[in-house]
Amino acid sequence: MKISTMLLGAALGLLAASAIAQEAARPTPPYRVIDNTYSVGTYNNSVFLITTSKGNILLDVGPKENAETIEKNIEALGFKLTDIKILLNSHAHNDHAGGIAKLKTDTGAMLIASEGDRYALEKGVFVGSESNTKLNFTPIKVDRAVKDGESIELGGLKLTAHVTPGHTKGCTSWSWPVRDADGSAHTAIDFCSATVSRNSLVPEQYPGIIADYRRTFATAKSLPGDVFLAPHPEFYGPEAKQARLGKPGPNPFIDRKGFEHLVDYQRDLFEKALAEQTAAARK
Repeated sequence: MKISTMLLGAALGLLAASAIAQEAARPTPPYRVIDNTYSVGTYNNSVFLITTSKGNILLDVGPKENAETIEKNIEALGFKLTDIKILLNSHAHNDHAGGIAKLKTDTGAMLIASEGDRYALEKGVFVGSESNTKLNFTPIKVDRAVKDGESIELGGLKLTAHVTPGHTKGCTSWSWPVRDADGSAHTAIDFCSATVSRNSLVPEQYPGIIADYRRTFATAKSLPGDVFLAPHPEFYGPEAKQARLGKPGPNPFIDRKGFEHLVDYQRDLFEKALAEQTAAARK
């Protein structure tokens, strides 16, 4: 996994230039990842549709430019928008939450997100950079706010919220049970992110951000999950894995080592950024 590729991917999602927005919204064909979990996202933004017997769940949407593409991808798989009962959010940044308002209107679904990101979602701002209106997005009412360890249920399926703060105050990694084609039980984990990205560490983007990052890195590897997913495709390499779907052997998205590698990689980047920002502040 090349550092330059990962950093570029994380940056692209937050830049507001129209050319970047068009690239971010570039369609990619939807497909079944595993069991009841489908990829319906775009080139730069992962979005997952999770189906149940009582309706469906959509995890993230991407920026507002993506919303129409996401809707078309869902329908291309044969699902109805009105069957979406719950919208989940990984974190309150424009490139993951900007399109939620349209999906909320078009589906009538309730939005569930972390208590820590509630303010940002309902104000449509990048916390700590409120003066930079280029990072704003359409505010969305949070219908239910969850805390670390809380679960939501729909149609017999339980998803658990794991608050992994730092990237945002309420950055949330979601996990849920899935089965491989051979019937073996697994757990999907959508790891929110622990990149520094646009965050200032010195001074702190929001009070306690450094402690939040350190807590996330200390606990992330204890999170359940071996089916590795993430809000940005470059974090978990879905193209290569998708190409192996249907071939003999376990589902290629079963990749616990890939998840742990990402956590280590983002921890190293955090420590480097903290050192650099600390040194710059002393000059």
